[in-house]
Amino acid sequence: MTQRFLDTLRDHPLVADGAMGTQLYERGILYTANYEEICLSRPDLIKSIHREYLKAGAQVIETNTFGANRYRLGRFSLDHRVKDLNEAGVRLAREAIAEAGPSAAGAWVAGSIGPAGVNVKGMPERDQRDVRSAFIEQTKGLVGADFIAIETMRQPEEMRLALEAVKEVTDLPIVAMVSFDPFGTMADGTTPDAMADKLAAWGADVIGVNCGDGPAGVFDVVERMIEKMRATGLPMAAMPNAGIPRRVEGRLLYMANPEYFGVYAKRLIKLGVRLLGGCCGTTADHIRRVAYAARMHAHEGGSDVSPDDSHEPTDTTVGAQPRVFQVPEGLAVVRFEDKSSLSAKIAQKKFVVSVEVNPPAGMDPSRAIEGAKTLVRSGVDVINIADGPRASARMMNLALAVRLIEQGIDPILHVCCRDRNLLGLVGHVMGAHELGVRNLVIITGDPPKMGDFPDCTAVYDLDSVGLLRLVRGLNHGRDPGGRALGGVTRFLLLTGAEPAAMDYQREITRLKKKIEAGAEAVMTQPVYDPAVLERFLADVEPLGVPVLVGLLPLASHRNAEFLHNEVPGMRIPDATRERMRKAGSGPQARKEGVAIAREMLEAVKDRVAGAYIMPPLERWEMALEVIDGIVR
Repeated sequence: MTQRFLDTLRDHPLVADGAMGTQLYERGILYTANYEEICLSRPDLIKSIHREYLKAGAQVIETNTFGANRYRLGRFSLDHRVKDLNEAGVRLAREAIAEAGPSAAGAWVAGSIGPAGVNVKGMPERDQRDVRSAFIEQTKGLVGADFIAIETMRQPEEMRLALEAVKEVTDLPIVAMVSFDPFGTMADGTTPDAMADKLAAWGADVIGVNCGDGPAGVFDVVERMIEKMRATGLPMAAMPNAGIPRRVEGRLLYMANPEYFGVYAKRLIKLGVRLLGGCCGTTADHIRRVAYAARMHAHEGGSDVSPDDSHEPTDTTVGAQPRVFQVPEGLAVVRFEDKSSLSAKIAQKKFVVSVEVNPPAGMDPSRAIEGAKTLVRSGVDVINIADGPRASARMMNLALAVRLIEQGIDPILHVCCRDRNLLGLVGHVMGAHELGVRNLVIITGDPPKMGDFPDCTAVYDLDSVGLLRLVRGLNHGRDPGGRALGGVTRFLLLTGAEPAAMDYQREITRLKKKIEAGAEAVMTQPVYDPAVLERFLADVEPLGVPVLVGLLPLASHRNAEFLHNEVPGMRIPDATRERMRKAGSGPQARKEGVAIAREMLEAVKDRVAGAYIMPPLERWEMALEVIDGIVR
């Protein structure tokens, strides 16, 4: 079980639970009580909290033993019960997993060890040995767990003592998590990268950060540690607080809501974190968002069925990945070059240009329609229409697509997984086909927190890999349950990729999964660094799919700084941002932004199938300036 935990962690992200103390306080346990003693006096309460986290999607349950060492327990005259309380913590976690039913089968138990509650720095060697002995004593009560989680350590020396103690007692894997102050240092000033080196040298199996001042702060320090971890091959863990608590009407409330927490969960997973949960202030709702993020990014099983396989329906459970079935008798899959005018041009090796024109936030689409007509008259091949970009509230993109089709314009319809459940996605895609749409970009979609109404509900029954499989099934004449449709759809399936992704290897691995799921072409996020794009094109070339390079002409220095600092997957080199700083804003800045985009396009035009241009602020003329004289 213990080695399986580490193997699983390296294979895909795991979701840990959230706060225990916060939940006990919310249930009426005063902060003056000893929370570890609740394992003995009110075991059912502890198990009920564990079960809530399991129901929310937690795959790892931490024991309620954070402060179950002789120092902390001694303040409540409970230091003689160290072994009993730690063993009870493990037992209750096991029982909660068993009582949660089949959905929780296989969940892991983490034996929680927190700080001793004393200042180790400057402590005589004799007293340090006593602290180490206290950790040994606690660990002996936790040996029934699947691994040990040492957490919230602010003093490097105390973490060293705890690691030595655990390793003396057991060979269980050790997750070692430290906590940094708002300035990004340990109590003695140790920096994140230096602390990562120490943890690796002291023998931790998983290295991480917990607590802190919220998910954004934890993200910052994890980003500083992650390169060290890639060098050592050790997995990383992150369990942030739900922000900094504030006192409201006599109660301490944590201000990071679940959706905001989910946004950073997604970013942490993309960064490379493999064990992700919550600390102080987090609830089952926060962990549910973490589970959503993990499901969005972790590969789910399922493979295509060969023509010789049976026609038995697939699992139609929400979130299941539909398989591709044998084409029903009398039907045939439409060839790539026959799917749309865009696929025909790509098959003929013509350089294609797509420009993004999005629906309005209001009721009148006339400006977007006129913009699209102008672009096509000037030589643009196809118009991209995003699906609620950055979770914004605006007219349905299918409506604009139909209006463009009426004008003889070929659209690419973005379909994201955020707003529709599996049934809604099937209906939306099949309806789009009936209305004449033939090109789809399949994406997972930005979380609502990023947009106009951050409190609205995200769905994410499927991620982009799952939706690609679903639509590929429609192209084979089968619905997600395997039933014959009576015809086949003829969608050209495109997908997105981030050449500048923070976890680049994971991005390439996921792109391969998208292609296996049915993606036939790739459209990249905007790229500003030629070296980054060259690396991506070299890695994608063996996959045999055409690439449309993403170009977003910068509008101003402020625009460049926003994209670089605020948009995940966007990295703008210092030299490029300096060029935009000198250009400032206004016409001169837009001219410089176009020049930068033209340079990128010129560098790779012979290695890509086309360009995907995203002009800022509906300045569609900038797209024409980018391609002028280069591809026409």
